[in-house]
Amino acid sequence: MRKAFIQLHLSILLAGFTGILGKIILLNEGLLVWYRIFISILVMLILAPTGWLKGGILHKPLLGGASAKMMGVGALLALHWIFFFGSIKASNVSIGVVCFSLTSLFTALLEPLLNRRRILVKEVLFSFIPLLGVLLIFHFDVRYRVGILLGIASSLLAALFTIANKSVGKERAATVLLFYEMVGGCLCLSVLMPFYLHYFPVETLLPGLGDFFWLLVFSICCTVLLYILQIEVLKSISAFTLNLSYNLEPVYSILLAMLFLGEAKALNFSFYIGLGLILFSVLLQTRYVLKRGRRG
Repeated sequence: MRKAFIQLHLSILLAGFTGILGKIILLNEGLLVWYRIFISILVMLILAPTGWLKGGILHKPLLGGASAKMMGVGALLALHWIFFFGSIKASNVSIGVVCFSLTSLFTALLEPLLNRRRILVKEVLFSFIPLLGVLLIFHFDVRYRVGILLGIASSLLAALFTIANKSVGKERAATVLLFYEMVGGCLCLSVLMPFYLHYFPVETLLPGLGDFFWLLVFSICCTVLLYILQIEVLKSISAFTLNLSYNLEPVYSILLAMLFLGEAKALNFSFYIGLGLILFSVLLQTRYVLKRGRRG
């Protein structure tokens, strides 16, 4: 269990950079996500002959219902990314990552419904603590209403993805699961992209040299490595615990945005109170899970 929590917080640290990279890369959110997924697939295929892709994806490809389910989960992930980076580009990094904190609340409500178990009051209460925290950290501006709405949709899709990911990933090697999810996301976006670009036209479809470099970093460190860590973690802890712990991501991202992008958010009293609430909620849930694990 301790190893799972170390992996979890390493993945959160990597996730803290995703908003920064999404803002730095000049491509619109649709092309950004498509290139991110496509490059990730290429990276995994290049590493596959080394034995890194445990499960023999190139030698024993999965067909039928198993692969379809994994690719369907990948489509959810791709759509989540579209809305998440759309939120950031329509507003800023702080707005996008703050809205992402609603994921734990959506998970606390949706996971019991989808898995046919009762809603745990403790989980819902845990979810409202970071929600209050992020509201204190950032005072929403009406100018960012589009970014906020996109961010809320992103958090809903993130909750659905995490729940579905836990369901299909129980008996799969993390790298194999991620590969099929990336393929599913790529196919989904490839079908949707002509319609997307019709309504959101761009001057060029190809990334510049700078964008290509950051896309490589994005794909290797903040996609392949990050999501393998997530998949491994979900084998030991619940989807709710993962999403609640990810409420630390807005804190990392806001601080990184202030450092690298000049998003000068004042570290006032409300910021420290909000930060404290988020940390408190994560510590409460971590203590609760560890205590329950020892009892089991």
